[in-house]
Amino acid sequence: MKIAALEVLVCPTCKDTLVLDRVLVEDGREVLEGRLRCEVCGVTFPIRGGVPRFVPHGDYAGSFGSQWNWFRTVQIDSHNETTTSERALRATTGWSDHQYAGRLLLDAGVGAGRFAERAAAKGAQVFGVDLTTAIDAAFRNIGHRENVHLVQADILALPFRPCTFELAYSIGVLHHTPHPPTAFARVAETVKAGGRLAVYLYAGYGPWHRASDVLRAITTRLPLAVMWALSAAAVPLYYLYRVPVVGRALRLVLPISMERHWRWRWLDTFDWYTPKYQWKYLYPEIYRWFRDNGFDHVELFDGPIRMSARRTLVIDATHDSSRFEHDLVAS
Repeated sequence: MKIAALEVLVCPTCKDTLVLDRVLVEDGREVLEGRLRCEVCGVTFPIRGGVPRFVPHGDYAGSFGSQWNWFRTVQIDSHNETTTSERALRATTGWSDHQYAGRLLLDAGVGAGRFAERAAAKGAQVFGVDLTTAIDAAFRNIGHRENVHLVQADILALPFRPCTFELAYSIGVLHHTPHPPTAFARVAETVKAGGRLAVYLYAGYGPWHRASDVLRAITTRLPLAVMWALSAAAVPLYYLYRVPVVGRALRLVLPISMERHWRWRWLDTFDWYTPKYQWKYLYPEIYRWFRDNGFDHVELFDGPIRMSARRTLVIDATHDSSRFEHDLVAS
């Protein structure tokens, strides 16, 4: 953790100032081991492996901790020598490179750091948050960069004051939380008036996810090591799935990733079948989230559901979760 991060971090419970209470191990400007303390409520938070920890464990998203440590570099552009993450980031946000420079940015659900790496390369001061030990994979990948700050925290209890960030995105994360509308609201309230927020969520259109939803009732209960092995079947099955007619039928009955790179294919298949939560949505529902949280100028991009908007109204951060219940689409 860099000392400069204390200008942004606050206690996730009372939103008051944190102080560096103890430093045990340092490496240049990084505090690798130590402790933060809230001056108001007295709660302490450990710093381990260079990361301040605001949660004791990964809770409902534990599979992602394993996933991103097993496949730490697969989706990192600088490691795989592609521009796949770069293109995915632009496809979700619509932001040009100059919009990042010097901006304070939140990556809500940083994973192994694939998008944070690109945002940092464009000059943003990036704060990446993840609930799980995926944050350790991100630290190994990008944590020592001067403009990257990584935090282990729950997206439902973010350690930032309202109206902190000029840019924020959550790409492929909100639909894996217990209650995505509330998770969206927690991220949205960290965005300044005039700031921008972009999201990508799974779509509920068409029949493509019906069979896998049934299978997930079983796969989400299997040990992760078993699912890691079973997901490897996607590597050779890819070639059968490319056969006309037969392949299309198989993709409806037993979907697997159709990524060309074998490790990416393995990762994506594991990612699909292991998370505890996997909600799907329709465009009007996500549009309503933006509207209800004070955003306008909503933009829709190819490949559902990718949307971006500007915050024009700062509203009361207290949200009645019951008013979102009609938004949920059963997984």
